[in-house]
Amino acid sequence: MSVYLLDTDILIDIQRGHAGAVTWFQSLTKAPTVPGIVVMELIQGAQDAKQVRTVLQLVAPLPMVWPTETDFSRALADFTSFHLSHNLGLLDAIIAACAVGLSAELCTFNDKHYRIVPGLKTLRPYSK
Repeated sequence: MSVYLLDTDILIDIQRGHAGAVTWFQSLTKAPTVPGIVVMELIQGAQDAKQVRTVLQLVAPLPMVWPTETDFSRALADFTSFHLSHNLGLLDAIIAACAVGLSAELCTFNDKHYRIVPGLKTLRPYSK
């Protein structure tokens, strides 16, 4: 079974109760992993302390991972190579590098942001 790493958009769908996202999430036999940077993105989008608590409750049961020094080096190389030519964002480069470093599948619908990253495997885990 592959290791799943969740991107921000997937957790937002789960948080909002999107039926496909919730059904997929509940069907998993192993908890997916979430990058700490994704948690920080969710907190950044919160409007008040209650929303921050909701984010923290959502991710509490999930294993959280942080990029290694090697991941950061990979992210820098990818960001340098693809930011101007393909609009690869800073946080997306770090999240992608973390997934590559873990040999994980990045669960996301943001194909446009990630398709240029070498060695990255992505998965659209449910229908939108």
